Amino acid sequence: MLRTLLATLTLCLFAAAAGADATIPTKDQDGTRDHPLLKRYEGSFIVAHDGKAFDEFVLPTAPLKPDADPQRRDRHNNHWFAPETSLELEGRTTRLVYVLPEGRSPLEVVRNYQDEVQALGGKVLFTCKREECGGAPDRASGGGGGEMSLAMVLYPEERINDPAFSNGNCAMTERIKDQRYLAAELPDQQAHVSVLAYTLKADSYCKALDGRTVAIVDFVEAKGREQKMVKVDAAEMARTIAATGRIALYGILFDFDKTAVKPESAPALTEIAALLKADPALKLLVVGHTDNAGSFDYNRTLSQRRADAVVATLVKDYKVDKARLLPVGVSFAAPLASNRSEEGRAQNRRVELVQY
Repeated sequence: MLRTLLATLTLCLFAAAAGADATIPTKDQDGTRDHPLLKRYEGSFIVAHDGKAFDEFVLPTAPLKPDADPQRRDRHNNHWFAPETSLELEGRTTRLVYVLPEGRSPLEVVRNYQDEVQALGGKVLFTCKREECGGAPDRASGGGGGEMSLAMVLYPEERINDPAFSNGNCAMTERIKDQRYLAAELPDQQAHVSVLAYTLKADSYCKALDGRTVAIVDFVEAKGREQKMVKVDAAEMARTIAATGRIALYGILFDFDKTAVKPESAPALTEIAALLKADPALKLLVVGHTDNAGSFDYNRTLSQRRADAVVATLVKDYKVDKARLLPVGVSFAAPLASNRSEEGRAQNRRVELVQY
């Protein structure tokens, strides 16, 4: 009895700290508006939004399948699922989360967005419904200890910044039913769009939204990345290593969840080779670092394989003596910033050179 009372009191205090319970929205979240490419479903309201000038986005083009390693988990201890095929996109990202009028079904929502896409000359890449989508069909982005859901692949819970029990948080984390999904390409607009719709099974502080359909619309536009990183040349690497014993590099690039060194990494690799040529006695640890998306063990393997790939590229393409390089993967053991924001996670995804 006492334990139940304390748990209830804790939840009440948490709700008070978070702000207020969910309510039926009557206006858009402050500072939000529709994306210019697609109109909203009539009568719906924006309850959450996000976006970056340049970011990555995995667009599923096939159902989710469990990972070949049954022990692989996400950071919430969910069994890892990923789409059998997908597009790994980069560009300007926009996420809009809508709560629809009462009585509207996820199917109706997705069909309307599909009509809009086709009216713009777009191409439907993939659709699915309920269990056919793979993973957990009754979960949005929230929850742990089960199977990953489609919503978790699109936007994991750790990316949600909306306060607990707010309309936006409830819309993205509560239990769901009747999910429907649409992935499409808009060639003329150089964009892709993802539409995930479902009906909420909400209770407690989110109960006001129970039975309401939510539409989550993600846009990725092929905008060029602003080149704001200062190029680190061999001389600067030498000075920083002499002063601190290490240097963090952000010019060595990989696709999401991949280990092959991208061609755009050539300028940074050229400078590393020049650094080693200028100082024949220098030996370096090549250390791969990740953010904390995914389990520690999985990221340790990923970071090790990326470090291995950097060393292999330097040896093969830049004729560096392999004996002077030691690849090391440390997962997210040494963050430079908080992993609670995308800016911090981007700072933590890096390759470091450490003198040894």
